[in-house]
Amino acid sequence: MTRIIAVVSGKGGVGKTTFVSNVSVILSRYFGMDVTVVDCNLSTPHLGLYMGLFYTPITLNEVLRGEAKSEEALYKHSSGVKILPASLNIFELRSIDVLNLEKVVKDLEGKTEIIFLDAAPGIGREAISAIRASNEVIFVTTPFLPCIADIIRCKEIVEEVGAKPLGTVLNMVTSLRTELKKEEVEKLTGLPVLASIPYDNNIRFSLGLSTPLFLINPESKASREFLRLAANLIGAEIKESPIHKLLLRMKFW
Repeated sequence: MTRIIAVVSGKGGVGKTTFVSNVSVILSRYFGMDVTVVDCNLSTPHLGLYMGLFYTPITLNEVLRGEAKSEEALYKHSSGVKILPASLNIFELRSIDVLNLEKVVKDLEGKTEIIFLDAAPGIGREAISAIRASNEVIFVTTPFLPCIADIIRCKEIVEEVGAKPLGTVLNMVTSLRTELKKEEVEKLTGLPVLASIPYDNNIRFSLGLSTPLFLINPESKASREFLRLAANLIGAEIKESPIHKLLLRMKFW
């Protein structure tokens, strides 16, 4: 059965797409899973750019309009991840009904093991459409009260839709006194904290290269936490065989 996981955030800029790109390549490259990622942020799509995908003649926009099939808009990344990007052309937003997203995602069901839906930030129509198309949800946020308040609002919508909230990922954690602690976030949201991704300057470097951090520096602190989270997500163990140790040192860019 295909798992369909929407990755949502209350605000933009908290690292949602960074999370999706890194966890998806880890599940594909490290654990050998068949992973598909859909950029559901139609207004400001970034996923393709994060993955080094610059030329996409057919996109999710055409699929939503019924002008192309989902398979025609899928592009395979060097890591093995299949990407269904949204169009960077603002005029491609015309005549799109985001409510068709659920049908597009259902068409992919059974053809891949995990589908990540990189949702638009906030609780607008695009974000809600991604949540409706999913059966599980992960919340990505930073450890500050305004951002956590947004997650609480998002959680209410997720519960109303009937999707299963898996938990929260705290991103760009520096352990400053002004940041909320893991236990405080769990108490406020009523959700487990799945991971605390440390602030890592290497991520800026990876964005400049349009390559997920794990493929550039798999031994960085952030990469290690992404790896741990990915393993927990599928109930797998992080292998420490010589082959996998070599994999962690290899460069893929």
